[in-house]
Amino acid sequence: MDLDALVDEALAESFPASDPPSWTLGLEPQHAAPAPQAGRGLVRIYGPVGNAATHAIRDFLHRCDVPFEFVPLAGVPTCEFPDGTRMETPTIRQVTEKLGWFRNPSRTEYDLAIYGAGPAGLSAAVYAAADGLSTVLVERWALGGQAGSSWKIENYLGFPEGVSGTELADRARRQAEKFGAEILLAREGRSAELQPGRGVGVLEDGTKIVARASLCATGVAYRCLGLPNEDRFLGAGLYYGAGASEAPLTAGEHVFIVGGGNSAGQAAMHFSNYARQVSIVIRGDSLKQTLSAYLLQRIQSAPNIGVLPRTEVTALHGDDTLREITLRDGSGRERRMPTRWLFVCIGGEPHTQWAEAIGMARDAGGYLITGLDLPRDGQRPLGWPLDREPYFLESNIPGVFAAGDVRHNAVRRVASAVGEGAMAVGFIHRVLDGR
Repeated sequence: MDLDALVDEALAESFPASDPPSWTLGLEPQHAAPAPQAGRGLVRIYGPVGNAATHAIRDFLHRCDVPFEFVPLAGVPTCEFPDGTRMETPTIRQVTEKLGWFRNPSRTEYDLAIYGAGPAGLSAAVYAAADGLSTVLVERWALGGQAGSSWKIENYLGFPEGVSGTELADRARRQAEKFGAEILLAREGRSAELQPGRGVGVLEDGTKIVARASLCATGVAYRCLGLPNEDRFLGAGLYYGAGASEAPLTAGEHVFIVGGGNSAGQAAMHFSNYARQVSIVIRGDSLKQTLSAYLLQRIQSAPNIGVLPRTEVTALHGDDTLREITLRDGSGRERRMPTRWLFVCIGGEPHTQWAEAIGMARDAGGYLITGLDLPRDGQRPLGWPLDREPYFLESNIPGVFAAGDVRHNAVRRVASAVGEGAMAVGFIHRVLDGR
């Protein structure tokens, strides 16, 4: 039986005629993807709910603001593209190639190479390219960083009604490309050779990016729970981040969110539109110390959102997918709760594993140290080769800058990251001009 017959049979068995047979997500396509047409013009994803490979494709397309339909179907995850092509269990690189997004650098050398396409990296790409600098932006996954997974950002200047992380990232992408910046998606850096006046970044496939100045804006990843079976359930009931792509699939179910920051609060509000019940799990006494006031008021007013204070997740249970979690409260009492949906939004670990090998200064938490924060004992930083002081946002390697959440003592706000990206370009001009 071919896929079309399987789909028709599955839909007939699983959904009454009055119910929608799929979930359509996304807004408008970006990059070189074909314009969406009605019905089968969208990318369609067939696969089981609670499957890691299916989730990865859904999450990537959602983060890239690409319209798609997801049809729950047992079997191998399959993508069907607008031209009728089907791929079984495609990799993200295969998806980007099929959509026409995968590209190699067009130059042998750039003025500026930016690593990480979160708010800081996108901002730097816009301002650098607008100033006429040859600019390449390398992103290992999808646009937007952690902010890109947010359902709605409501405290960013100029958007009184709020803006989704995907929309904000896509607007920035279009600006950067309008000014001539090159964006390399689904390309992960593996190593680097950074010297004053010449940096060489080596990507996972061996491609080399050569630039006169470099900016690290690789951001942070949500911290893991550190529990047995965590890897096993990743993408199959356990998710890191706000999980906007999964929200429509939680209809009528109980969702648990670990974390008390704004990303967790926004996720709770989004899931409350679909799920029967949403529980926020925090170790502290309340959300007052960690959540913005406007979000706190909304959560307190939502009838299907509850907060579990002085509580932590201590175990995960299931077969191929997550089925239950164990919660421990402040008194030490444990209880098992059934759920297929656990979202973790706690803390962050910077993407700087590569920095030690090249001698780039980091703090105890792995964040990159820049400017006046560099250790110096009343003198210039140890090993600093120039007569001038490091610029603000410049690392201990001349011409190599850091911006956004990856930086030591950064203010963890979208607006701050955007500002640092723009500010870094101002100092990069000084480096390139030899001042």
